[in-house]
Amino acid sequence: MAVNEELLKKVLEEIRPNLQADGGDMEYVGVDDEGVVQLELQGACAGCPISALTLSMGIERILKEHVPGVTRVEQVNASGETDDLYDEYAPF
Repeated sequence: MAVNEELLKKVLEEIRPNLQADGGDMEYVGVDDEGVVQLELQGACAGCPISALTLSMGIERILKEHVPGVTRVEQVNASGETDDLYDEYAPF
């Protein structure tokens, strides 16, 4: 199932103020055919030790609930590499 990018971006915009309230932000990078959303965390979120939980237990959970076809979220760092958080938190 293809992810509706318009809906995805709308939901991300609704999440954004929560990150900004703590001095962080995120940038939407893209979504692939398997429903994997790539985001770059910025500001305070980029160096935050609990950013992995923010992505997996927060953003990913919300996107899966509200955007059909989203399967997981990957963090993309400033150099464009992905940090796959799925394996680390798969048991949850």
